[in-house]
Amino acid sequence: MTKTRRLFGTDGIRGKANTAPMTAGIALRLGQAAGLMFTHGAHRHKVVIGKDTRLSGYLIEPALTAGFISAGMDVTLLGPLPTPAIAMLTRSLRADLGVMISASHNAYEDNGIKLFGPDGSKLSDEKELEIEALMDSDFGDRLAAPAELGRASRLDDAGGRYIEAVKASFPRGLRLDDLTIVVDCANGAAYRVAPSVLWELGATVIAVGVTPDGFNINRGCGSTVPEYLCSQVVQHGAHIGIALDGDADRLIVADENGEVVDGDQILALIARSWIASGQLRGGGVVATVMSNLGLERLMEEYGLRLHRTQVGDRYVAERMRETGANLGGEQSGHVIMSDFATTGDGLLAALQVLAVMVESGRPASHVCRVFKPLPQRLKNVRFAGVSPLGDAAVKHAIAGASARLASTGRILIRESGTEPLVRVMAEGEDEALVAEVVDGLCACIAAVERAKDA
Repeated sequence: MTKTRRLFGTDGIRGKANTAPMTAGIALRLGQAAGLMFTHGAHRHKVVIGKDTRLSGYLIEPALTAGFISAGMDVTLLGPLPTPAIAMLTRSLRADLGVMISASHNAYEDNGIKLFGPDGSKLSDEKELEIEALMDSDFGDRLAAPAELGRASRLDDAGGRYIEAVKASFPRGLRLDDLTIVVDCANGAAYRVAPSVLWELGATVIAVGVTPDGFNINRGCGSTVPEYLCSQVVQHGAHIGIALDGDADRLIVADENGEVVDGDQILALIARSWIASGQLRGGGVVATVMSNLGLERLMEEYGLRLHRTQVGDRYVAERMRETGANLGGEQSGHVIMSDFATTGDGLLAALQVLAVMVESGRPASHVCRVFKPLPQRLKNVRFAGVSPLGDAAVKHAIAGASARLASTGRILIRESGTEPLVRVMAEGEDEALVAEVVDGLCACIAAVERAKDA
């Protein structure tokens, strides 16, 4: 029987700040348990900790620090930096463990904890289960003796190290001198490093979402509010707009006309560029079940395969390692390029898009429209208590909807890994039918929910 993770979801631990599981007490115990798990061998053990700009980072960071120190690990504090920077610095600094404190695209009230192994990859489900089991046990006698406690220090040039690593991914000899770029940092973790990278490569940079105050992360800006980016691109007459989320591991683009380019198109653009240069490996691209059928058909045109995984960029990364692929991602804008990083990196992906623009001399509206997407519709239905997906009426409705789309499309129904939501997605060649199917399924799920309260 498969064990269920109690604390960890699809992307670490996440919840409302100062409420279980996102409390100082749980963070302390997590630090102790993870610290004990990753202290093996005679070397001095180290963990690096980064965060985004949420107010509650001041609560979680010292609690984790205390936990790791009590387990005998030295702590290197990196301050506000993107999630991919933490993954990179975990490897670069030869740390045993990396930690990112962030709830990604969520509002400031939430926070989260993501753990990276010494190779910079997110921990597996199995490792997270081990940590949970250890947290539930009595490990007091295994904590460090007074003389073996860890120490904490800050790395002042962490941002500079990440900036140089990102710039190294941009083709030598290319510059961004002729481009005006709007970059929306979501008042989040990349508010300093993202504008700096673009400016140092020669671009005229219009930076927005770069005044974090602890409360405004993702508020009215960032990759989850692309209309703001689009308006800024049009207002400033920019050549392209780049929007990151709160921890900068995802990217959404706006072309010069203020039209949104999603993660599927970004994946397709990079894949086509790498196919031409002979850089693409693994016989295809890895994406999730949410990616558009148009992307899958494009890969087939090149004689390649679209490998699909469950939602979550760490599952994409795992499949990439299994298949030998060096490109994968999600429709939401997570793009993983294993030649450069172990996890999704919005800034790295943006530089690949910009490189194609510079090399081709063509506008974003041209280079970013790689395939024609099939009509796709996604809606969420909130639920309380037991998931409605086990209800007989819902199962019957899903079967009927699948039969209606038949071979012209597909349906995907899943629970969110971070919120009590059922996500209902359908796509197909008939846009009206797709909309009708999604609306009908959502109505059925909502009716089952109302019946619970009756």
